Amino acid sequence: MQIPFTTHTLDNGLRVLVHEDPTVGKAAFDLCYRVGARDEQPHRTGMAHLFEHLMFGGSKHIPDYDTHVQRIGGENNAFTSNDLTNYYVTCPAAQLETVFWLESDRMLELDFSQKSLAVQISVVCEEFKQRYLNQPYGDAWLHLRPLHYQKHPYRWMTIGQSLEQIEAVTLTEVREFFFNFYAPNNATLAVCGGVRTDEVLRLAEKWFGPIPRRHTQRPDRPAEPPQTEARRKIVTGHVPHAAVFRAYHIPARGDAGYYAADLLTDLLANGKASRLYRHLVQDTQVATRISAYSWGLYDPGMISIDARLTPGVAVERYEAELDAALAAFRHEVNEAELERTLTKVEAMEIFDKTTVLNRAMLLATYDYLGDPDLVNTNLDHYRRLTVADLQAAYDRYLRPTNCSTLVYLPETA
Repeated sequence: MQIPFTTHTLDNGLRVLVHEDPTVGKAAFDLCYRVGARDEQPHRTGMAHLFEHLMFGGSKHIPDYDTHVQRIGGENNAFTSNDLTNYYVTCPAAQLETVFWLESDRMLELDFSQKSLAVQISVVCEEFKQRYLNQPYGDAWLHLRPLHYQKHPYRWMTIGQSLEQIEAVTLTEVREFFFNFYAPNNATLAVCGGVRTDEVLRLAEKWFGPIPRRHTQRPDRPAEPPQTEARRKIVTGHVPHAAVFRAYHIPARGDAGYYAADLLTDLLANGKASRLYRHLVQDTQVATRISAYSWGLYDPGMISIDARLTPGVAVERYEAELDAALAAFRHEVNEAELERTLTKVEAMEIFDKTTVLNRAMLLATYDYLGDPDLVNTNLDHYRRLTVADLQAAYDRYLRPTNCSTLVYLPETA
């Protein structure tokens, strides 16, 4: 499914991508800022995610963002990752200018106040507690990330390293972070749906054109050195059963080697017919659930293999069975298995493009990676893969010396 689009850059550096689809009556507006958790200082993590919340607390001229979106029949949301912060709105195409008005005012300047900051710090801290501290296994990646990444800022989660760092954020730090990163020359805007390119560009010039460029200064991001020995950590907590989390280093999302690493996770644990599910859950019954996925990041990312162990099964037995299943995969993977998995990947790729919002997100994200045409060519990278490519990727990435393991045990163990 091809997604035709045009690309334009305003004088202030804002990238504008437009995809026309006259068959739909709504528009999707996706504004992607090139700032995420990797752009934070080690002593003040969680800032990018905190800003996602602050952006809904009122801008220079508009105190209530959500009310205006609801009045035009729109819906909005946002998310933050280690690499970027993304804001998106869907609305009737005829009401698109309201969204341009709202988002341009947020880019221009927020309504900075101690009251708004205190409210959002409280909200983020509650989210931290609910999702990471008060949930079984919730803090697993708070332990595994700094074990796996020891130099690069991917060593902390998007939510931040601790409640204390979030609670200590000052209004001065907020202002500095905003004017450093929330700039037209640090963003991509993708608009898709029942729109005309000339009208989108007119609105972009009208509402975003007057916003000046800003100097963006990023902190040093030390490269993660190659891992040369297996790492292991054991933690205990209020969990019902033991769990084992493994992480392996892989190339960055824009690297050619990423595609084989990513496809490995689909072959290993995508669905009940996958090798790891059949061996670990159905046949040996050493685990009650197993998952494998790739973290495709701007800088070198990772593959993770996570499992909840069956009650009474020792961690050593589970890991022996896992290693046996991985070794068998290395020697037995075949063309038929690869073809079945590629069919699933292709189906998911087509499904991801069915909505105008997904198309807008894909365009903005791929533009951030440096090639917006990946919206049309991404699948080709997977189709070119061979069994030999997968075996080579296995040998390169799924090595014990490239692995960090977190063993999570119940407190009574």
